[in-house]
Amino acid sequence: MSLESLRQRILAIPDITGAMPFIYTELMVSGPRGVKGLILRGVDMETAPEILHGVVTRITSGNFADIAPETGLPGVVIGKELASRIGATVGARINLLAPTAQKNTAGFTPKVKTAKVAAIFSTGMYEYDSSLGIVSLDMARDLLGRPDGDWVTGLELTVSDVYKADVIAERVNLELGPPYYMRNWMEMNASLFAALKLEKLGMAIMVTLIILVASFSIVTALVMMVMEKTRDIAILMSMGATRRAIRRIFMFQGLVIGIVGTATGFALGLGICFLLKRYQFIKLPPGVYSLDYLPILLQWSDLILVAVGSVLLCFLATLYPAGRAASLEPVEALRYE
Repeated sequence: MSLESLRQRILAIPDITGAMPFIYTELMVSGPRGVKGLILRGVDMETAPEILHGVVTRITSGNFADIAPETGLPGVVIGKELASRIGATVGARINLLAPTAQKNTAGFTPKVKTAKVAAIFSTGMYEYDSSLGIVSLDMARDLLGRPDGDWVTGLELTVSDVYKADVIAERVNLELGPPYYMRNWMEMNASLFAALKLEKLGMAIMVTLIILVASFSIVTALVMMVMEKTRDIAILMSMGATRRAIRRIFMFQGLVIGIVGTATGFALGLGICFLLKRYQFIKLPPGVYSLDYLPILLQWSDLILVAVGSVLLCFLATLYPAGRAASLEPVEALRYE
């Protein structure tokens, strides 16, 4: 099956929005100020702008289309951190060295190809910005000594819903069968998402403990109020107020405190989150974390869960002081007044 017919067959599968042939390899790159390992991707220039939208839209200098110029040296797109490491700027010449590209009587010998920096991108992800390079398919085949025009490492697919990538990948596997196989982004980053899931659980426990401490403050405030208002509670009860009404008064007061506090916290928290998302003023050490900024993702399910949980804990905190107020005996409360 030819590469194009395979691509068209995949595109006919529901929820597949794009398919791009690519070549993946690892080699060395040298520039004016040093040498570094490089993950090189050869891409199809017709489909790359759509499939690699995340990279194309984050070009800080140069032009992505200059990867395959009509004349002159072939181009390569590299990350900001990599460009800084080897001292390369847009238009600078760099050397790409493939360790096992040429075969002769002595075995495989390295092949060196000179290219110019067509563009520099910055995704904010250190792993990509420091080690990723993008060239055309023809240049990648030339570097690896693969003259076959249909030879590629694989096809990169885009889907209508990234959170259903595993289901769609299974659908593609069933459609194509061996020797083809699919790897989705969830499988490739399983360890990262496991760490994030554990971190999210730890954060949820921490937020719950903070809300519990705040609810204890509500208990303390209401108990103090019951002690201060003992005479007033006794007078109300002697005038006909039922114990149920007294209990409702203090429960309502604690609930109002919880709702006002939750609303205020939400207003401040969401305001800070929107500012962080827009301006990204909290920077992270790029060599330590995968991102160089603090990412913000707001999910309505999490927001609703936090709001309902905090109000519920505040309501539960009112039960003890409200019950204590309702259990007062008017005669005992007014005896020494």
